[in-house]
Amino acid sequence: MQPLIQLWQRFFTATTALEGLAPLAIRLYLAPIFIQAGWNKLSHFSDTAAWFGNPDWGLGLPFPELMAALAIGAELVGGILLVVGLFTRLVSLPLMVTMLVAAFAVHWPNGWLAIADSGSWLANEQVLASAEKLDRAKSILQEHGNYEWLTSSGNFVILNNGIEFSITYFIMLLALYFLGGGRYTSLDHYLTRQ
Repeated sequence: MQPLIQLWQRFFTATTALEGLAPLAIRLYLAPIFIQAGWNKLSHFSDTAAWFGNPDWGLGLPFPELMAALAIGAELVGGILLVVGLFTRLVSLPLMVTMLVAAFAVHWPNGWLAIADSGSWLANEQVLASAEKLDRAKSILQEHGNYEWLTSSGNFVILNNGIEFSITYFIMLLALYFLGGGRYTSLDHYLTRQ
């Protein structure tokens, strides 16, 4: 058993020079998501602010214009900084807050699943009810539309809009907060060496 442990330790030590790849992969995965979300909010700023502030059909947040601007800044600037790995730990904080607000103010009532899957053990009543709707939509499209063309890029799904994605992004940002931008793969690495 001891030789196996020593072999593992030698292998792991040899691969530590590549440890910056994991934070790089997380950063490059998250960056376009946040840049696009920030851009969408900026492109429709008045609608975003109205949704942030409206207590009836929106989030009911105070100072909706300010909150929208902060969310846009966190996502756009944060996403760009993630691409190059600059201030990774610092930028992870407002993005984590943004994800928690999204998870609990927007997605929480819909349960866990982002995409409705009535066969999942995580399916709630809303998801279970979506199976009938999806079957009906498919039959309408098969009868009245070019179903093969419509599904040539993938299957139709019903968006459930649960907390799955926002919590996943939060966990990835939490990892970046503790890992940093990555050795050899981020501007943070080179700035801290100075």
